[in-house]
Amino acid sequence: MQVGESITRRSASNLAFAFIMLPREKRQSMCSLYAFCREVDDVADDDAVPIEERRQQLLSWRDDVRLAAFGGEPIFPVNQEMQVVIDRYALSFNLFDELLKGVESDLDKVRYETHEELEAYCYRVASVVGLLSIEVFGYKNARCRDYAVQLGLALQYTNILRDVWSDAERGRIYLPLEDLHRFNVGENEILAGKYSDRYRNLVQHVAARARAFYGKAADLLPREDCQNMVVAEMMGRVYWTLLRRLEASSFDVFCPCRVRVAKWHKVLLLFWTWVGSSAGLRLRAYGE
Repeated sequence: MQVGESITRRSASNLAFAFIMLPREKRQSMCSLYAFCREVDDVADDDAVPIEERRQQLLSWRDDVRLAAFGGEPIFPVNQEMQVVIDRYALSFNLFDELLKGVESDLDKVRYETHEELEAYCYRVASVVGLLSIEVFGYKNARCRDYAVQLGLALQYTNILRDVWSDAERGRIYLPLEDLHRFNVGENEILAGKYSDRYRNLVQHVAARARAFYGKAADLLPREDCQNMVVAEMMGRVYWTLLRRLEASSFDVFCPCRVRVAKWHKVLLLFWTWVGSSAGLRLRAYGE
């Protein structure tokens, strides 16, 4: 088993099941890409390691993936696998660099003033992964690149809405401060896990932006590439369901019961997405 496949399986990610639907070569390539993302994210999130040491580790990852992209000899096993993927699908080092910039920002930046700032971050840590992924999936219509950007923003905004409390426990608030001020919610309230009508109104406003991203992604997906994008559509359907669950709970993520999509429900959603795409059906899986 390749290193990437091992890391993907251990993660118990939604992606691990979705990748099963891909041909072996593409599945292994996506596992290698996922493993790279997982490894650099884990470096940034390891609070037991001093920030400057994590910063140096991420610089090492950047230098190593640069070697993989430009014909050198990478040291990290994940990047050794990625080198084959980079060559096979002509993946741009600039995208890996953007992704690392996004991950590195988590070392220092724990507040976002505006949605513009937040969307720039979401583009780097989520949309860029989508742009790399679609090169592996393969596509006919260049509009898929815009689709990948919008879907990445939608997924990351959903993550942010789900993880408000776990992020707050680490001193992070990703909800834009301009919205906190608009709805009169103090940073101290979020850090203390205080739920209120004002907080609900705030996150409903943020969720409306997430819904808009889902809608744009659904509109942008070219009919001729529906089958190629089946894994991306699977993720869109699962995270859209998560957003709907959050809405049903009035976004109370501070209660002990974490909002989630049950494993059996994920499997069902993934299965029906695959069936529809395999049959050539253009089913709108989210964004309505």
